[in-house]
Amino acid sequence: MKADHFDQQKLLELAAEDVALSQLAHRRRTLPEVAAVEAAAESERTFAADVVRAETEVRDLGREVKRMESDVETVRQRESKDQRLLDSGSVSAKEMTNLQHELESLKRRQADLEDQELELMERLEVAETALATARTGQEKAAGDRARAEQLRDDALADITDDTARHEAARTEIAGGVPEQLLALYERIRTQTGSTGAAMLRARQCQGCRLELYGNELSAVRNADPHEVVRCENCGRILVRTAESGL
Repeated sequence: MKADHFDQQKLLELAAEDVALSQLAHRRRTLPEVAAVEAAAESERTFAADVVRAETEVRDLGREVKRMESDVETVRQRESKDQRLLDSGSVSAKEMTNLQHELESLKRRQADLEDQELELMERLEVAETALATARTGQEKAAGDRARAEQLRDDALADITDDTARHEAARTEIAGGVPEQLLALYERIRTQTGSTGAAMLRARQCQGCRLELYGNELSAVRNADPHEVVRCENCGRILVRTAESGL
């Protein structure tokens, strides 16, 4: 196949645009800002779960404290009632003895309940502190996620703009390449997954980075300038320039 030497030169510009587009696509797939958003979102979910657990514990302990307060109040009321009966002097000696025993029992019961209430209140205080910490962490994580999303969106917008610019440049360059030569380039590009042409610089294919030797080098050196030659290793069109070292 033959194609004007200057048309073959255009393939290098086309390849440069394809490399740029490939790099942009890779950057989009591996954007660190995307990973940062996922990390921040995971942190936010973790703190949200901590908040739910802490809220549940605070609510349960709060109910326990109220129940304990009610029990303590019931004992105090019974103790006050018994004490009033004793103080009234209207009960028999036997009833007075029973009331004294009951008062002693009620005092022990009240002391036990108050100890339990104090323990519950201490646990509630710890739980409330944990809840406040979890809520603070959740708020911070939400802020981190929002900032990470903005950075991601900005980066994606830049990639989108650059992609559009390179696609437009590629379309313009491709429009100046003869149809048959362009078709060959596109077929090879599909096969290599990158570009369909590469510069031959210092007898080295810039596509696969292998140097030409022996018969392959002689064939390229002796080929007509308008002959389309290809790298025997990677199959790309070898574009010859003043830097080819032939």
